[in-house]
Amino acid sequence: MTEGTGGPAGGGAIRAQTSARTQLRAVACGQPDGSAQPAGDGPAKAPGPGTAERRRYRSVRGGEWLFAALGLPLALLGAGYALAVLYAGALLSLTVLGLPFVVVALLGTRGFGTLHRRLVGRLLDERVEAPARLYLPAGLVARGRVVLTDPVAWRTLLYLVLRLPLGVLGFGAAVVLPLGCGWLIGFPLWVRLLQPASRSFSWLDAGSSVLGLALLSAVPGAIRASSGANRRLARLLLGPAGAQRRVRELETARATLLAENTDQLRRLERDLHDGTQARLVALAITLSLADDALAAGSGSGPDLGRLRTLVNRARGQTDDTIAELRRLTRGIHPAALDGGLSEALPGLTATSPVPVTVRLDLRERLEPVIERAVYFCAAELLTNVAKHSGARSAELVASVTGGRVRLVVRDDGRGGAAVGAGTGLAGLAERLAAVDGVLRVDSPRGGPTVVTAELPKRL
Repeated sequence: MTEGTGGPAGGGAIRAQTSARTQLRAVACGQPDGSAQPAGDGPAKAPGPGTAERRRYRSVRGGEWLFAALGLPLALLGAGYALAVLYAGALLSLTVLGLPFVVVALLGTRGFGTLHRRLVGRLLDERVEAPARLYLPAGLVARGRVVLTDPVAWRTLLYLVLRLPLGVLGFGAAVVLPLGCGWLIGFPLWVRLLQPASRSFSWLDAGSSVLGLALLSAVPGAIRASSGANRRLARLLLGPAGAQRRVRELETARATLLAENTDQLRRLERDLHDGTQARLVALAITLSLADDALAAGSGSGPDLGRLRTLVNRARGQTDDTIAELRRLTRGIHPAALDGGLSEALPGLTATSPVPVTVRLDLRERLEPVIERAVYFCAAELLTNVAKHSGARSAELVASVTGGRVRLVVRDDGRGGAAVGAGTGLAGLAERLAAVDGVLRVDSPRGGPTVVTAELPKRL
């Protein structure tokens, strides 16, 4: 375990240029673009956590109440369909009609899944990614085999069965419980309306009203709990299967990395053409002038003053060209990684304008691809802290546990960072996915911000 603190210094972005397949993975955490947290005039004064929690508890959107109130008929219909498919399929499995019936029923199950995904998206504001389309091959037997082994249809069938108890609970929270609370609160009035004879006010009247008000205050929480359970169930069973989701993530990450790699190669080519090549041409011209000066002075001797001027110019142009080449190749493999992350990360934090405390638990060298990914990811996150967080201090923790590399960057800034909110964190998450890594962001308004990146120790 090593610790250190990086002092203020000029921060810079580091770019990764790659051309081979392993280097394509190396740019997974490439050039920092500094956009993790939105910039503002200053940290806004955020309400206390207790106030925000109470506000969230009391607030129920109309879509949540509508989903709970009107979701019971759909839950009954879907559960009836699923149970009928399973029951009839089991009964008909001994006959010729068994498999064709199950095949047709499973095709209809996908339609139920589409309907429920739309309802969850519109009413509960939970976007569930649609699974891949089912491609049916030619031939009835081949089509039937594909449908019978379709994981999306079977998971949707399970969703329809589990949706019934949640639908009953949601209907009870949105309709039955408020009606019961109204009856309890008005119990003294109902009793006197039903009994014309005079009736004294008793402890039962007061207790029923208090109980009704107490239960009524629990209605928003019950509806929100029901909505949360429905969101989790929809995410779990109505989206793509795990293997399909992983394939889709890898395809997206590959497309992103190929596009970024192509852009970086084009920038490198443009820089070489417009910068380095022009410097080399100027150097060649200078050397040609020096050669002409030597040839012109063959009889009476060369003009030493002019030759000295041309040689000094050529030397300066050579130094500029070498510096340009070093600048262009710096992001391909940082020299700081020659000694491993244990030496590279403290050096990286030393360039941060925000003081960074470093805590490392890296007992062994990682694969070069993983080391580059962790290094560029740390550079990206530290650049974001310096540019957008308004933080006064930060902490970087890197460790290897159970075959996984864990990188955590904390800061005491204004918070508000989120993946997919028009920031660079979305691109960083896609780059991490290319090396089988994940990115998690915990950044409430008012801070602090904690960004965690986890990668495998070996690919």
